[in-house]
Parts: sequence; C-alpha cells; structure tokens
Amino acid sequence: DIRPYVNVRLLKDRSKQQKAQLAQVITQALADICNAPAAGTHVVIDEVDRENWAVAGELVADRDS
Repeated sequence: DIRPYVNVRLLKDRSKQQKAQLAQVITQALADICNAPAAGTHVVIDEVDRENWAVAGELVADRDS
C-alpha cells in the first residue's frame, strides 16, 4: 500500500485557497500517475518567511526592497 508524503516549502503570503488547491492538485497527480490512494496521501505545506529564504546568496526579503 502506497501512502505518499509530500512536503512543499513556499514563501509566506499564499492564500488558504491557493494552498488548498495546491494540495488537491498534488494529491490528484499522485493518484493519477502513481495509483496512490488519495485518502492516504499527505501534503504538508511549510511556509517560510522571506528573510529566511535566499536565492543566489541574497535574501528574498532584500530582493523585494
């Protein structure tokens, strides 16, 4: 029995609706592609503050300024 666990890390400021839609799409993709049971699929969304995420050595919070 396959029970997937997916961990998604995003910058903060996504709406509850966006996160719900993302969880639904990921769950459906695993069901369609991997035949994973939707009822057993776990999607965890970790939200990260902009000052705790860097791209190319620069904090995202500093890029926004």
